[in-house]
Amino acid sequence: MTIYLIDGSLESLLCAVFEWFERKPGKILLQLEQHHQPDAFTTVFAVQPDEKKADRVWKGLQAKLDKGWMRKFYCTFLSESPEAYSSLFEFACYLFLNPEGAEDNYGNPHVLHVAQTARKVEREKHRMEAFIRFQHTADGMFYCGIDPDYNVLPLIMQHFKNRYADQQWIIYDLKRHYGLFYDLEKVEEIQMDAAAQKTLSKPAKNLLSEKEALYATLWKDYFKSTNIVARKNTKLHVQHVPKRYWKYLTEKQDK
Repeated sequence: MTIYLIDGSLESLLCAVFEWFERKPGKILLQLEQHHQPDAFTTVFAVQPDEKKADRVWKGLQAKLDKGWMRKFYCTFLSESPEAYSSLFEFACYLFLNPEGAEDNYGNPHVLHVAQTARKVEREKHRMEAFIRFQHTADGMFYCGIDPDYNVLPLIMQHFKNRYADQQWIIYDLKRHYGLFYDLEKVEEIQMDAAAQKTLSKPAKNLLSEKEALYATLWKDYFKSTNIVARKNTKLHVQHVPKRYWKYLTEKQDK
């Protein structure tokens, strides 16, 4: 058994597929570098990211898959799960070794795992789009810090760019330590130091605009006025709005 080590990037994953077909080592085990425990009895091959090799594999996948399946592939990668990386590797090899339509064989465990993982990531993406609430800072910026289960920032970027095109905003992933900044023209990826992240994750009142408290009060009042107490169904509510997302919701801040 040979272990293929990748650094966790999409480029390295695609290069692992390229190297497998180039070397034909038989059955291999794909591992992330940070999870690898060296031993004296296992052959290890460190996959070196190479843009040209990765591009060849990506174009090969595009020739095999429609846009829907390419999105599933990318969403599964964004799950950041070691198991998902292995399934993507096996899935890609399976596609290239079989005739057209192999991706519809849900009896293959890797096809099934990619489809199921992509669905979970898409669900998280939709929840972030629905539950994110911005805070208006004193310098005119709208900010929200998040810590989603999956790396969904690349998937929600276009939604917020279109919906909030007339205001500057930052959405920052506190778990992955990077964010998106929209400057009224384009969206850029940004990184903050630890101090800035801590400050913005729970901004002090003096860092918020004077209108922020009013915005929050108006929203809570609206939420209360539309809430029908007699029809309250907490179990159903939690099913649609899990408690782990309440920290993003202004109307839940007093709970």
